[in-house]
Amino acid sequence: MFTDYNFKYYNYRLVLYMLSLAVIGILVVASASNQNSGLVTKQIIGVMVGIVMAIVLSIIDYRKIVKLYVLVYGLCILLLGAVLVMGHTAGGATRWINIMGIGIQPSEFAKIGLIVFFSWYWNKYQEKMNTPVMVGLAALLAAFPISLIFAEPNLSTSLVVTVIILCMVFSAGISYRWIGGVLAIAIPAGMLFIYLLTKGLIPFIHDYQARRILAWIYPHAEQYAENLYQQKNSIMAISSGQLQGKGLFNTTIASVKDGNFLSAGETDFIFAIIGEEMGFRGSVIVIALIGLVVFECLYTASKAKDMSGRLICTGMAALIGFQAFSNIAVATQIFPNTGLPLPFVSSGVSSLTSIFMGMGLVLNVGLQRKIGN
Repeated sequence: MFTDYNFKYYNYRLVLYMLSLAVIGILVVASASNQNSGLVTKQIIGVMVGIVMAIVLSIIDYRKIVKLYVLVYGLCILLLGAVLVMGHTAGGATRWINIMGIGIQPSEFAKIGLIVFFSWYWNKYQEKMNTPVMVGLAALLAAFPISLIFAEPNLSTSLVVTVIILCMVFSAGISYRWIGGVLAIAIPAGMLFIYLLTKGLIPFIHDYQARRILAWIYPHAEQYAENLYQQKNSIMAISSGQLQGKGLFNTTIASVKDGNFLSAGETDFIFAIIGEEMGFRGSVIVIALIGLVVFECLYTASKAKDMSGRLICTGMAALIGFQAFSNIAVATQIFPNTGLPLPFVSSGVSSLTSIFMGMGLVLNVGLQRKIGN
């Protein structure tokens, strides 16, 4: 089992970065939730389960997992479909299902599953990847799970999965003709989408989603002021932390946490808590650690022995990089308000476990780097 492994290449730096982020996450979640023992316990359990899964997957040949591509893709579709049939609804969205009494969010695990599946796909068809048939088939295979996620509704996760797959396609070496063609269609389509959205002519977008996007486009419009309330308070919290922050577990009524000025402080807006309580210094540390994780994923991709390994690492780099950027961009009003967790940090057992599982695969790819590297 370990004949192809060189354990001197086990990436302990990457493990250290992940653990550092996870510890910061536990502390910030505890502070954001006013030391809610149930929530903190779940966070610790999520980290511990995630670490165990990462270690286990790091010593299982990723190529054996990739060979299970049919099972992996089928499970993604099955679980995402189960959400729409028997899922738990909260906050107007149906995103969770109960399995043996444990609530999970399938879309989080689908991100990893689709990374595995498309790493097989483009490795299998790399010599035909620029043919219309292979590109069209890939688009259909991606559209099915993405449409199931979108139907929850979960627009933000749909976009994350789309970005992950596009980054993997780019890394696989698709022709620039395809890239140019997609951009030639996507840019005018995006402009048309925004125009139609302002006219209320997009039927598949829910009203609250449309209002969030329009509030971002027209930040000074009075009719959208309510939709910017959370983001305005988030910016206020981050700026109030200044250089050193107010300190974790502070109880000042002026804070967004203790003044109840910000909802979802332990999940979607956790960066606001980091900015306020850990200051600019702490915020930079968190961003730097995430950047180092992304760098290690890309470095491992450059040393991978085959395309499937390279695409697994590229997919995880895209997932962590784009999702972290999106979370911070929402907290600073660069993006419209969405519901994406900050990787390794935000509260959520499903998001924590799935991210660690993906990183376990990255660690295994690193163990089997190309000879001479």
